[in-house]
Amino acid sequence: MFDVKDLMFTYPKNKEATIKGISFDIKKGEIFGFLGPSGAGKSTTQKLLLKLLSGATGDIRFNGTSILELKSSFYESIGVSFEMPIHFTKMTAYENIRFFQDLYEKKADIETLMTRVGLWKDKNKLISEYSKGMKIRLNIVRALINQPVMLFLDEPTNGLDPKNAMILKDMIREYRDQGGTVFITSHIMSDIEQLCDRVAFIVDGKIVELSSPRDLKIQYGEKVIKVEYIENGKKLDQTFDMTLKDSKKALSQFILDHDIETIHSGETTLEDIFIKVTGVSLKAPETHDA
Repeated sequence: MFDVKDLMFTYPKNKEATIKGISFDIKKGEIFGFLGPSGAGKSTTQKLLLKLLSGATGDIRFNGTSILELKSSFYESIGVSFEMPIHFTKMTAYENIRFFQDLYEKKADIETLMTRVGLWKDKNKLISEYSKGMKIRLNIVRALINQPVMLFLDEPTNGLDPKNAMILKDMIREYRDQGGTVFITSHIMSDIEQLCDRVAFIVDGKIVELSSPRDLKIQYGEKVIKVEYIENGKKLDQTFDMTLKDSKKALSQFILDHDIETIHSGETTLEDIFIKVTGVSLKAPETHDA
């Protein structure tokens, strides 16, 4: 869907480039995660893909065509949900969606989308009466109203309660399963693990890792098995190094001989990988939904 080669970009007032020669592709029908600390170049890259910034060097191709050659019809093919929802506060939710839908040739069914995110019953409320979580859910509806082939989602579940976050994640998976392509940025690593087929880490304007979440967890994890067991009324644990020749046999015998409580692999989390790769810890997201 997108093919990016040697992309570089420097803001006019900056001496140092923000994007420093990155290359990656986004395959049709995949959910592609783009991760990195604040200031690493995530938003700039997204704006370049969306044609909201110009002046970059290198090559960006959408469906095989350079984005420099694409006209305004490009926006018929994409849907965008920015992190901070922007709506007309003196209009109702339904009026907002109708206004934006009228800008496109293709039109999805508004009632179906708003019902799916639990907003149809509140369609006639003014946006000024919506909570932040409701505005975020309406943002997703707005991103889908033109039946796009490509979605750009920036922190799509940040500010949502677990129930509504799950609804949105299910919608994103269904969109992908129906052939859609998704570019997603988020600091909620559990979302990335659950959704993404591949992820790229950008640090200081350069891509430092690009792989599937599974392969990254194998690469950065430890091949160990930790067994927690009870002995003489005490909780103890034993760790087995699975790179050693006799560990499988020793583990099997240990399980037979002891009162086992839990067994854990040494698989790491995407959050741990984020910290290792970027050197930056993640701030816990806030929940505002009502």
